[in-house]
Amino acid sequence: MPISVVDADLDRPEHCTGLVAILDEYARLLHIAGRGLPAEVIENLTSRLVSTSSKQILLAVDGEKFIGVAVCFEAFSTVAGRPLLNIHDLAVTGACRGQGVNDAIGSRRSACQRTRLLPSDAEVDMDNPGAKKLYERSGFVMTQEFWKKELQAER
Repeated sequence: MPISVVDADLDRPEHCTGLVAILDEYARLLHIAGRGLPAEVIENLTSRLVSTSSKQILLAVDGEKFIGVAVCFEAFSTVAGRPLLNIHDLAVTGACRGQGVNDAIGSRRSACQRTRLLPSDAEVDMDNPGAKKLYERSGFVMTQEFWKKELQAER
């Protein structure tokens, strides 16, 4: 069955479960975090995403199985005067890596002026040759490092 890409519907429990499972598996990779998502994140991720505006979450599906995800947030470029899309997470389940799933996800076009892969908590890992090859093949270029400051989350 061909891979399909759907907009995640966070009112559907199976979409929420698939999203969290893929991100948890991705976090377990040694070059990412080397451990699964914290229990607090697993428990609250989808409800927090529901209340987050400008999100775009795509799920790659093979039959009934969720095999990939892109978690993106729309921002706005004041210089270009157009929206841009920040990709925070792009992940495919282990058994499906290298089979074109990211290409299927990336084929979904947006009206945005630019798409950026942003460092997330796990960072865009340029030491990962597979990821680097995918990014370059998809037309991404490394332009600069981002400055960041960790902030204490209010409880």
